[in-house]
Amino acid sequence: MFQHARPQTAGGFTLIELMACVAVCAVLALAAVPSLRRWMEARRLDGAAHELAADLRLARSEAINRNQSVRIGFRGATPASTTPSNCYVVYVGAIDACRCTPQGPADCDGDGQALRSVALQPQDRLSLQANVATISFDAQHGTSTPAATLRLAGASGLAIQHVVNVLGRVRSCSPLGTMSGYRAC
Repeated sequence: MFQHARPQTAGGFTLIELMACVAVCAVLALAAVPSLRRWMEARRLDGAAHELAADLRLARSEAINRNQSVRIGFRGATPASTTPSNCYVVYVGAIDACRCTPQGPADCDGDGQALRSVALQPQDRLSLQANVATISFDAQHGTSTPAATLRLAGASGLAIQHVVNVLGRVRSCSPLGTMSGYRAC
C-alpha cells in the first residue's frame, strides 16, 4: 500500500521569534546599564575609601614606630575648603614640607620625605574633600592634630566620610546611608 508522505516541520526559530528574543534582550540590557554603572562607581568609591582609611592608620602607626610626627597633606585643601583635592601625601617633615600632585608623585622640600602619595584618577570620577590642609599624628601617643573630616564622593552623589578624632582613630560612615556596608552619618 501507499503511505502518505508526512509533511516535515522545520526545526529552529522563525525570523519573527528571533527578532522578539533580540528585542527582549535589548530591553533587559538597557534596564541593567544604569544599575551596573552605579554598582561600579560604588565599588570604586569603596576601594578608595578603604585605601584612605588604611593610609590614615599607616600614618598613625608610622608616627609611633619612627618616634616622629607623620603628616597627611591634602593638595589645595584649606580650613573649611569645599574644593576637592583629589590627592594626598603621607610624609615626615615640616608641616608644609610635602605637597601631593594630581599626577601621583609628591613634591617635597627640605627635610620632607614622602612615605606614600595617592592621586585619584580622573576616569574614576571620584573627588576628595578635606576640612583641613594637613593632619599631624603625634609620635608619643598617635593622637591627631587637628581632628578632621574627609569626604570621598562619586559623580552620582554616593559618598563616604572618614572622621579622624583627636585620639587618631578613624570612623567611617555614609552621608544619608547611601552606601551599603556603612552606617549613616
